[in-house]
Order: sequence, then structure tokens, then C-alpha cells
Amino acid sequence: MSKIKLGDVTKIRTGKLDANASSENGKYPFFTCSKEPLRIDSYSYDCECVLVAGNGDLNVKYYKGKFDAYQRTYIIEDNSNGRLLIPYLYYFLELYVEELRKQSIGGVIKYIKLGNLTDAIIELPSIEKQKEVVNILNKSRKIVESKNVLLQSYDQLIKSRFVEMFGDRFTNDMGWDTKKLGEIVSFHNGKAHEQVVDVNGKYILVTSRAIASDFTDFRRTNEMLYPLHRNDIVMVMSDVPNGLALAKCQLIEEDNKYTLNQRICSFDNYSFNAIFLLNLLNRHQHFLSFNNQNSQTNLRKNDILDCKLIVPPAELQNQFSDFVEQIDKLKFEVQKSLDESKKLFDSLMQEYFG
Repeated sequence: MSKIKLGDVTKIRTGKLDANASSENGKYPFFTCSKEPLRIDSYSYDCECVLVAGNGDLNVKYYKGKFDAYQRTYIIEDNSNGRLLIPYLYYFLELYVEELRKQSIGGVIKYIKLGNLTDAIIELPSIEKQKEVVNILNKSRKIVESKNVLLQSYDQLIKSRFVEMFGDRFTNDMGWDTKKLGEIVSFHNGKAHEQVVDVNGKYILVTSRAIASDFTDFRRTNEMLYPLHRNDIVMVMSDVPNGLALAKCQLIEEDNKYTLNQRICSFDNYSFNAIFLLNLLNRHQHFLSFNNQNSQTNLRKNDILDCKLIVPPAELQNQFSDFVEQIDKLKFEVQKSLDESKKLFDSLMQEYFG
């Protein structure tokens, strides 16, 4: 198996367009440095390639067909006279992107140079072996993707069941009684700051990152400034810098294990079914209407507590909760299987490219 510089077997160029060249309903993909491509009305390229974001996130994409690209996006094509399979290159770079992130330079927005790509060393087995590797990885990834789709379908099932049972929560087309959130819950502000973080801490620090990740990505602290209890609901009031988790809520499932970051609030002492209230809050975009038009990602206490919520009978709330718990059991089994499939895919990537 030969080792060779990537620049010796590929043709690498960058796009020519500004990021604002996109059009919302364009016919072709427009690749920028974001993970998801935009759209554009015209194309400059028609090829099979790997695209690497040159700054920011430094993500990697595979594409075959007509497209256009932002001026900081690298377009990598085969120039090996049949020695390199582009999907094989894609998988290599998907793992190698971590090394590119280490090599990136710059201040607020990190970026890579052309040499970071051309000097990368890739092992090139025979084309037949490359096809075998790509085939195995494609199958492994499809298994992961299918399980992700199944999890999403379960989430959609819960949303559909909510609407079926309670109608439109904004128009209240079923005519439920309504109450302000402040009449239903007791409100508490978080107090813990990022400076109290301790990797060996006893308590989980509830932050926007923790809530957005369903508590799979969190930090710890040894300072218990405000104790949270089972069935408390926490909400992101301020999500710096991107606002993606703003107003998202999570249910606390254990006593005295969590404490609040200063950008999070919590609700307790409510008479609603906890699962129902959590789903109601997470589907209530009314909160976001209070978001400042200057793109500040903050919610104010009074606006949150003044929000009107529907109040269906407790019996229906409990029926919905039972349904969600059954779906959650199914999701738990799928998630376990998904985690195993991800581990298998990661181990294959390490075996072939690590």
C-alpha cells in the first residue's frame, strides 16, 4: 500500500462566489462553509468531488453533479489517472478533518490554507480495495442513518399525537381553558457561573449546551447554588452565541444532581402532568416571539410567565404522558442499537484511516 501526498493525486481549487450569492429556491446546491448547503440559480461546476469548508466548522461533504461554491470552500477532484476513488477520499477526509482543525490558524474565525490539504498523506490501496472499503462504510453508515430516521419518526409520532389530542395550542381550536404560565408554576433563576466548572464535580451544571444535547454534553460543578428536583422543568432563557436552544426545555429526572447556570430558569410546584407540560412548553414558539429583533438571544422573565397555555383535563394529560412513556421505551432500545452502530462505524473508520 503506497502513501502519497493528497496534492499529488488530486486537483484542488476554491469556489469564486460570495456567501450572499445564494437564492432561496435555487435549482442547484450552493456549498459554503456551513454544514447544510444553500441553493443557487446557476452552476459553475459539474463533477464528482469532495468539498472541504475552508474556515469556521471545517466540515467535509461528498457531491456528484452540478453545483456552485463559496470562495472559501475547497473543491477536491481526482487527478490520479484512476488510482483514487473519490468516495474513498471523502471517508479519509471525514476523519482527517480533526487534524485540519488542529492545523487551522486565525483569530475569531479559524481557517486552513491550501497546503494543509495538499500536504496531507493518504494511503492508497488498490482501486478494488478502495471500492471494498467504501462499500463496507456505506452499508455501516446507512444502518446508522436508518436508526436516526426511526428515532425522528418516533418524535414525529409524539407531535402528531399531541395535536390529535389537544388541537392547535396557539388558536386553541378545542376551546380548552387557558392560564398564564405564571399561574401554573413557581419560577426560579439560575445562579451558577461558568467559573464554577470542575470536571470531577458532584453536580451537573445545567447550561444551554446541556439542554440542547438532552444532557449528553454537559459540565460538572461542586457548587450547589440552587438544587433541582425530580420533575422540575428547566428552560434556556439566554443562549449565547447562536440562540439555537433558546426556549428549549428539559425535564429533571433525579433529585439533587443538577444545579442551574445563570442563563437557565426552572419551573416547579405545578399541578400539570410533567410530561404533558414539557411537551407543551417545547412546542410553544410563543416564547420566541419575545426575542429581540436585533438578534439578541434572550427571553425575559415577565414575558415567559405571561405566556398563555391551554389547560386540558388532567385525565387527558395523563393519557398523553402514558403514550409518550411507551414511545420513549421504544426510543431507548433504538438509541442503544444506534450507539452500537455508531461505535462500529467509528471503529471501521479507525481501521481504514486511523
